[in-house]
Amino acid sequence: MIAETVCSAVSAAGLGIAVVTAYRKRFLAAARIAAYSLVPVGLVMTGVVGWLADTAFSPTAWAGFGVLGAAWLLFAGTRAVERRRGGTRAERRAARAGATAPAVAPTASAPSLGPGNRSAAGSTKAPRATGSTDDFSDIEAILKKHGI
Repeated sequence: MIAETVCSAVSAAGLGIAVVTAYRKRFLAAARIAAYSLVPVGLVMTGVVGWLADTAFSPTAWAGFGVLGAAWLLFAGTRAVERRRGGTRAERRAARAGATAPAVAPTASAPSLGPGNRSAAGSTKAPRATGSTDDFSDIEAILKKHGI
């Protein structure tokens, strides 16, 4: 009985705020406030408030919520493990079967860049301590290799 009274008071206060908002020419906001303020009365009239009050003090209902929580944890845990493993068992089998296939198509063209300049790596000269343009040749080769 007290829940119905509180819900009615909240709805009345909300409707009062909606009227004041509409008086200030903010009709869209007033309509939204009126909609929110009618929800508690609607819940009381449909019996949802009484059902919630009965559920809140029922140990069986709380045990049911616990079972639902455990089911959700099991579901979330199995999904996390499945993602770490790389999908379902059928997806992993398909990936293993695809791993035996060549990584490059047999009709693929040759790489656009030729073999790298290996003469600098095989030289017997000692590297210079001071910075020069030769020090950046490795970096340039890497950038060219990646098309940058």
